Amino acid sequence: MTEPTPEGQKEAEAQRATESPATQPLEPAASEHPSAGTAARIFDLEDVSVAYGGKPAVRGVNFPVHKNEVTALIGPSGCGKSTLIRCLNRMNDLIPTASVSGKVMYHGQDLYGKDVDAVQVRKRIGMVFQKPNPFPKSIYDNIAFGPRVTGMKGDMDQIVESALTRAALWDEVKDRLKTNAFGMSGGQQQRLCIARTLATSPDVVLMDEPCSALDPISTGKIEDLMAELKQDYSIVIVTHNMQQAARVSDKTAFFTVELDDNENRSGRVVEYDDTQKIFTNPSDERTEAYVTGKVG
Repeated sequence: MTEPTPEGQKEAEAQRATESPATQPLEPAASEHPSAGTAARIFDLEDVSVAYGGKPAVRGVNFPVHKNEVTALIGPSGCGKSTLIRCLNRMNDLIPTASVSGKVMYHGQDLYGKDVDAVQVRKRIGMVFQKPNPFPKSIYDNIAFGPRVTGMKGDMDQIVESALTRAALWDEVKDRLKTNAFGMSGGQQQRLCIARTLATSPDVVLMDEPCSALDPISTGKIEDLMAELKQDYSIVIVTHNMQQAARVSDKTAFFTVELDDNENRSGRVVEYDDTQKIFTNPSDERTEAYVTGKVG
């Protein structure tokens, strides 16, 4: 199913999502103790479905996202991967025709509960888009934008340096922080967008095909960065690159496209498991056909 918003609107959403004033903070539950050998759950998706204008885009999604892990969403075009990832920080709220049902539980709290502020959700759960979308500002001001809007306390120079360092970009740009971000390479711009997301100290980082517009060298840097970032953050990534999913993720959810009686296309999760199992010994023959390239 074709996504209802063009890339240009996605980029605008990234800025609008941070511009509303914050209200009540969204706090994770204090009592979260993982069982032995099992990472704590950041998200629990419970029968999550999304429709645009009443037509289903993705249906009946059920799986967890674990702390300090990379969870990859894979599957053919139009299977609802990008639609689903936008449920995790309520970006679909910005699409008038979108409706979400089921529960998106974040640290045990329903993100779509009536008392939850969507702006606070997006502060805790940052997002990096497919195409690098720096603001038409200096490198410094790109990073400082989120902390300023959300009223973060602290030394802004230190916040900017810390975010750029965590995004493995500080050494490359520290001598030109006041120059326009549009003068950076594509790979640098994407790492700048990651740094901009990290500047507001999120709990989760969502990445919607963050490397699809980048060259192999820049892609490798982003993948290396994800391996480092998961020590401090939980990451969910949408990718069409099977090798990338196998390299960077701990868990993988495979989506497929189904047709209903009215010939409407919608996405469903076929299988969710450890990435190694998905790629070496999947439980469903549809998963095996996709990851081995028999079907696309």
